[in-house]
Parts: sequence; structure tokens; C-alpha cells
Amino acid sequence: MKGKLWLVAALGAFMLVGLTQSNLSGKLIYNSNQSDPKPKAFDAKIVELFKKKYPNIQVEFNTVDHETFQNTSIRTYLASDNPPDVLTWFAGNRMRAFSSKGLAADITSVWKDNGWEKVYPKGFQNLSKDASGKYVFVPVNYYWWAVYYRKDIFKKLGLSEPKTWTEFLSTCDALNKAGITPIVNAAKETWPQGGWFDFLDMRTNGPAFHKDLTDGKIPYTDPRVKKVFANWKQLLDHKCLLENAASYTWQDAANLMIQGKGAMMLIGDFIRDQYPADRAAAELDFFRFPIIDPKLPIGEEAPTDGYFLPAKAKNLANAKAFLSFIGSKEVQEMGVTELGRLAPRTDVNPSVYAGKPWIEKGLKEIIGPADDILQFYDRDTVPEMARIGMDGFVKFLSDPGQIDQILADLESARKRIFSQPQ
Repeated sequence: MKGKLWLVAALGAFMLVGLTQSNLSGKLIYNSNQSDPKPKAFDAKIVELFKKKYPNIQVEFNTVDHETFQNTSIRTYLASDNPPDVLTWFAGNRMRAFSSKGLAADITSVWKDNGWEKVYPKGFQNLSKDASGKYVFVPVNYYWWAVYYRKDIFKKLGLSEPKTWTEFLSTCDALNKAGITPIVNAAKETWPQGGWFDFLDMRTNGPAFHKDLTDGKIPYTDPRVKKVFANWKQLLDHKCLLENAASYTWQDAANLMIQGKGAMMLIGDFIRDQYPADRAAAELDFFRFPIIDPKLPIGEEAPTDGYFLPAKAKNLANAKAFLSFIGSKEVQEMGVTELGRLAPRTDVNPSVYAGKPWIEKGLKEIIGPADDILQFYDRDTVPEMARIGMDGFVKFLSDPGQIDQILADLESARKRIFSQPQ
């Protein structure tokens, strides 16, 4: 009964904003990777709402296990002469890996017809385009990465949020002097170090350089890449980072911050899932990764999910209608309230974020000013290079004196991996 009431209320909301039935008819095949229980249920509700709006369209809705979808199914679909009409996927380079091979339909008309360039920040616009500038993707939700910190500890020590690299290092010095580990970074799982490399490279060389590097276009032995590790080493020299990081998962490291043994952590907003809810408002805050070179454009990390249409989709008109629907203000507001996701659109009703002041700050100070938005090292490069790269980053932490050999090994892997068809 509760689900039916929700559906009635949601339909009422769509009627209020003037969404009416259409003369579109025929079939629509939508395959989704939203296999976890809560997102799957929300996905099903959205499909039902779409069917109410377009009663003459016969919708075939399939959900595939996330890992199977990502590793196997997606390539099978795109190789078929009769693929699904709509697919879930990831923004940025993961999307461009398909669009660069002509496997994604041009949906520029959907963006233009809906006026989305007025309500999607330019960072999300860039994530949604192919190399030629055509739109091929619709982003629907995301979360950002930032340096999270214990604001009560900062206040006690008279520290401010560092904005520059020099201020960041000085903050580490002050925390060390107070007997508190400055940054609780985790390396038992290698992926957190991907975030460190991403930010250090974007702040040292700019987001465009980082994109080219993760695309395999720049050697890892390039002196500009070595400069990234020189900056990383400054953190080690100032004892900013947790000793023996390879012994800690990200949850272990977060617990050290919760216990007051550490003050900062570079992580996604999902740290809130770990932090005690009754303490977060008083203790947890975040700031943008500090600026190293102020002349460079500002890139940020915001892993983003959404939708695209295979180039060989048979029911393009219906598929474009579905994209217009799923990218609408109303559906994105529902995603915030139902799933707690962040909406890429800037015009969502602020009330959906009520009681969440950190979201307002993130939108204003992280996403809004960004010149470019990237995903994450293991999303922005190919899987094998991501694995080898992140292994190399962890090796650097344990033995920075081996940097030349580490970069040589990464370069050897880059040449081999990117010489093969992706």
C-alpha cells in the first residue's frame, strides 16, 4: 500500500508540472545495472511513471547484476545488431571508450530540446560529450571527493581550511606538533591512492593533462608525471600521511579520524555512511583539495552515473523520450529524496536537500567553481592500467626512492596495454 501511495503522489507531482501523455508508441528496451535492492526498486518506480506518461509504449525492463553488466553484458549489447534502446553507464572516459568507436548515439538534440545546458554545470556537460563535442550521455547522480576533516580539532588548534599547497603542508606540521596524525590515508585496498594521484596530477599539471595521461596518450616517464610524485613526496617529508597505510582499509582509516587520532582524509562523501550520525554535524567538514598551481584550470573528482543510447538502437524516438524523462528536474528530485543521491541539475528544489547543509557547501565550493569534472583513476583509464597504476602508487608510498623504477614499470604497462584494441 505504501508503494502505491508513493506512486499516486509522484504521478500527481508530474501532472502539476504539466507533463502530459504523448502520441509515441511502439517498443522500448531498457537494461539497467541497478541491481542493489534500493536502487532497483527506485528504477522500477521510474519505469512505471514513464509507462503512465507514455501508455502506448511497450517497455521491456531488465536488471542485470552490476558486475556482470559492467564486465560482460555491456560489450555484448553494443556488439549486437539489435541492442537494448537505453543502457545505464558511467560518465567521462568510460563513456568515451564506447562513443569513440561509434557505439553511442548522438543525443545532442535531447540536450538542446530540454535546455539542459542552462541547468547542468559545464563540468557535467563536458563529461557527457564525445571527442567531437556531441552529447552522448545524460548524467543523473553523482558524489564528490574532497579533503574531509575534524573541524572540532581544527578549531581547538586554531587552524583554518588550507586553500594552497603551502598552507596544506603547514597544517600537517601543526597537527604533527599536536600529536595528531594529519591525514589518515588507507592503502590496504589500492583504490584510495587513485584519488590521491588524480588530485595531485590535476593540481600539478591540470585536468586536460590528466585526461590525456589516463587515456594512454602521455608516457608515465614524462617529467611532468615525475613532478606529481615530487609533490606527493612532500607530504611524506612533512609526515602528513598515516604510517604503514597498507595495513588500513578506508573504513579503518576513517575510524582513526572518528576516534580523534587523525584529522583529515581524502575521500568521497560516502564517508558519511561510516561517521556516527549524531556527531557528524559537530565534527565533520570538508574542503577542496588545495591548489598547487593557481594558473591551472580546476579539476574535481565526482564519479557520475547516467544513461546512453546504443548507436544501433531500433527505437530511438522512444529512447530519447525516456532520456528526457529520466533527466528531468522532477525525476532527479525524486532520486535525491528516495536514494539520497546528488542531482547534477542546478535547478532542483532546494527543499530536497533540507537538513543537509554539506550538500549546499559541496555544490557551491566543489562542483560549482570546477572547470572540469573527472571520475576516478579506475574509471578514467582502462581496467588493467588502473590495477597496475594503483599498485605502483602504493609501492611509491612504501618506498619513494624507487620512483624511477615504478614509473618505468608503469610506462612499460602503458605501451603494452594501449597498443592493444580496447
